[in-house]
Order: sequence, then C-alpha cells, then structure tokens
Amino acid sequence: MPNLNQKKRILTGIRPTGALHLGHYVGALKNWLELQNKYDCYFLIADYQALGDHLHDIELIRESVLEVTLDWMAIGLDPNKSSFVIQSYVPEFAELSMLLSFITPIGMLERNPTLKSELESLPIERRSVGFYNYPMSQVADILLPRAHLVPVGEDQAPHIEMTREISRKFNRMFGYVFPEPETLIGKVGRLMGTDGKGKMSKSRGNVIMLSDDENTVNKKVKSMFTDPNRIRADIPGKIEGNPVFQYHDAFNTDLDQINHFKNRYQQGKIGDVEIKNALAESINKFLDPIRNRRKELKSNMPLVEDSLMSGINKTRNIASETMKMVREHMKIADYIKE
Repeated sequence: MPNLNQKKRILTGIRPTGALHLGHYVGALKNWLELQNKYDCYFLIADYQALGDHLHDIELIRESVLEVTLDWMAIGLDPNKSSFVIQSYVPEFAELSMLLSFITPIGMLERNPTLKSELESLPIERRSVGFYNYPMSQVADILLPRAHLVPVGEDQAPHIEMTREISRKFNRMFGYVFPEPETLIGKVGRLMGTDGKGKMSKSRGNVIMLSDDENTVNKKVKSMFTDPNRIRADIPGKIEGNPVFQYHDAFNTDLDQINHFKNRYQQGKIGDVEIKNALAESINKFLDPIRNRRKELKSNMPLVEDSLMSGINKTRNIASETMKMVREHMKIADYIKE
C-alpha cells in the first residue's frame, strides 16, 4: 500500500527532437522550476517515443539528448534536486509497456485524442505499430517510477485518465502496485510562434531558441508578425492575437513600459520598430544568463553526463523495485527456482 509520508513523485518529460525554445520555457519549463522545489521530480528524455516520427533522423535524436539536458540545466533545473532520465537507458520502461499492453483494450488507444490528432498529420507510410503504441509507452513512463502527479496542460488530461484506468485495472487484477496518478494542471502558458500562426514549432521555423545568440534574437524579433491591418504607425493597432505583445507579457519585466506600449499602440501613436526593439532587449536580458550558463556547461560535458547518469541510476533502482513487484503480482518470470 502507498506510503503516506513519502514525498510525492512527479514524472514529466519531453521528446529529444532538437534544442529547446521559448515556447518550451513558457509552456513547461517555467513550471518545472517551481515543481523541483516541492516534489521528487523525474524529468524524462523520451528518445524511444521520438522514434515514432523521427526514425528517418536518428542523428537528430542522438544530438538532441544532450542538447535538451544542456537547456534544462542552463535554465536552472537542478540534477541535485531532481532526476534527469534517458528513456532508453532504463529498459524497464519498454518491459512495463509491453506487459500493460496485454490488459489494455485497443479501443482505449483508438480514443486517445492526441494519437488521433498526430496520426492525421503523419503520412500513412510512416504510421508504424510503434507510433500507434506510443500512448502505452507514456503510460509506462508514468507508472514505472510510481508517480503520484503528472503536470500537463488541459488538452493532455485524457491521457492521464487513461493511465489511471490502466493503473486501477492492474491493481484490481493482480494486487496493488501502482498509485493512481493525478493530473497537476497549473498555470501553463502557450507562446504563439513568431509568425503569428499557432504555437511555436521547430518544423514551422517560427521559434526563438533558448540558445540563440543576441543577433539571431534581434533578427527574429525584427521579422515578427504584428497586426496585419496596421500598415502605418498612426493607425490604431490590435493587442489581442499580436505575438509581439504576447512576448512582452511573457518576458518584459517592466509592466509600466508594457502598458505604455499597449496604450500608444491602440491609439496609433507608436511604431512597430520601437516596440520590437524593446522586446528584443527584454528577451536578450532573459536569455543572457541562460546562454552564459549553457556555455559553461558545454565546456564541462563530463559534469552534464554525470548528472544524467545519477538520475538514470536512481530511476533504475526504482524501476527494478517496480518490476519485481509487477512480476511477483502477475506470477511470471520465476519459473526456475534458483
């Protein structure tokens, strides 16, 4: 049965398909920085899941594992407070995924809204069995460390409910092993892409990377989408849906300046150039310590790798405990008495 005095455990993660950008920070990493001080956090680099739609570019996955780790540490995620885990370094993830798949109805996967959405954008010739099965992989990711909480956006809540259903079913069939993970829905932001078309996405090229240098940031901000109906500075502009102001709200710490810009923009008394220059300055001010820390870390990769191995070893210990209980409860893998 669960230990009521145990510090609650969190599992969350990201697929390694490139270095991270401001959208990742606003949408997840900013929240993770707070969570690591309150919970026993496991941050997963889900390289197996990245194979689902990046099998053609394994080198990108290989490079991205360490790039993601560098970004995590550069923004302030602390391997002394939390555990960084590479999915493929813990084979128990795959084993548990397979065992849980035997008690999971196919209809449960077919109803998964995220899988439905991603299948629509994936060509038929690239729809592998592994891709269809990735929701099961995510369930195993959560249940293997016996996580109590999973921080997600509201659109991912159905997946956590699926995990809860599978947890309940296993415990009912074989005896208690897994806590039922709860959804931790906090104040999670979403950053529009620099082109004003949906969220930031590397594939769309509308991102500002955490590792972008000052000149690159300046160029990207200069080319940002604003109000398309505002062809002159003396025409009143719209604030809603304008990425320049969304980014000001996210990264400009001078609230008086933001409000001043918004009022003048709506009155047609300020040009885009002045607003964008101030935005570029704010983003670079935010990124400067991250870039400096990243540079330091990149010059000491053994430290980064040791941080990963520390988290991996801790996770493997928990994974070994979990799988021992799973096998015992299912009465498998002890056919030969030693």
